Amino acid sequence: MKVGFDGKRAAQNFTGLGNYSRYALEALQKYYPGEEYCVYIPKDVNNPKFEDILLQSGGAMKKVLPVGALARKFKSLWRVWGVTDDVAADGVSVYHGLSNELPLNIRSISPAVKSVVTVHDIIFRRLPSCYPFVDRCIYDYKFRRACKNSDHIIAVSECTKRDIVKDYGIAPEKISVIYQGCDPLFSQQASAERIAEVKSKYSLPDKFVVSVGTIEERKNLLSVVKALTLLPGDVHLVAVGRRTKYTALVDKFVSENNLTHRVHLLHGVPYLDLPVIYQCAGAFAYMSLYEGFGIPLLEALNSRLPVVAATGSCLEEAGGPGSIYVAPFDVEAIASALEKCFDSDVRDKMIACGLEWASRFTMEQFAHQTMRCYKELLGDL
Repeated sequence: MKVGFDGKRAAQNFTGLGNYSRYALEALQKYYPGEEYCVYIPKDVNNPKFEDILLQSGGAMKKVLPVGALARKFKSLWRVWGVTDDVAADGVSVYHGLSNELPLNIRSISPAVKSVVTVHDIIFRRLPSCYPFVDRCIYDYKFRRACKNSDHIIAVSECTKRDIVKDYGIAPEKISVIYQGCDPLFSQQASAERIAEVKSKYSLPDKFVVSVGTIEERKNLLSVVKALTLLPGDVHLVAVGRRTKYTALVDKFVSENNLTHRVHLLHGVPYLDLPVIYQCAGAFAYMSLYEGFGIPLLEALNSRLPVVAATGSCLEEAGGPGSIYVAPFDVEAIASALEKCFDSDVRDKMIACGLEWASRFTMEQFAHQTMRCYKELLGDL
């Protein structure tokens, strides 16, 4: 079998969809080294993690760039249209769009070439106010067309599957839910020296709640900040994520409520420092209004942290039965849940249950389920 991938995010994105794409490539080349893989990327970018995955494959996985002056000049057009000529010429059996999209003319390839698309979420339909109108229209067109034109869909959660069925009228049997795991780095205990180094680097307090994710309206960090006012004064909040215009609202509340010394906003944190920051924390809070899955919850569970998350989307799927779930704007409930996380008996039980739940999400399982999806399409099972 030869599998082709839309590798734009794997090569060019360093978080989110990029992490998922690299995870998928790494899983398949690790557990199915006997297959061939072509990763189609519109532009070559210096991405050590991506290059390392290619290197580890021993040549079984290769990147394919646009060839010809026209394709190189119009890289985006090549990705959504011209790449199909290369896919056909390369003898690909299955083409997998790893980030919500497929080439618009995917059906023009021979019927022998099967197509799969991974859909992460359609949050732009659930929270339209968080996305510009033009972006919503583009996303909706691309995602809907990919779902309709694909031979099969992989959803990252049951929540996303329900959304696809409801919003795009897709038959449930056309969709498989395949969960992603998180990077093994988060389950590896950092040394005392490394912990001391990271604590000093970011001036981390002794007792804090950590939250990870872009500081934007949808992630709803302000609710966690408000809950901090109801917690003991020695409890701090460390939020790791890219700043957006929404951050100004957080800064304003922090300033007006004399929380400057207790709220620490970190951005531009190198990936290798993130697992250590988790391990320094006392609890994890994630009050996002809507998610496709919620990888940060798995990162926290693997880091031996009790988790408090928001109801309303898919976070129960990621956090499992040992985590605490509250309404995203119920500040008192958030504070009460976080306070429980610092009770030693409750904390120990939450950590043990969280580790057991997190053990279900493995790279091996992901690889086997994804390959099974390919083989079923090709009639090999």
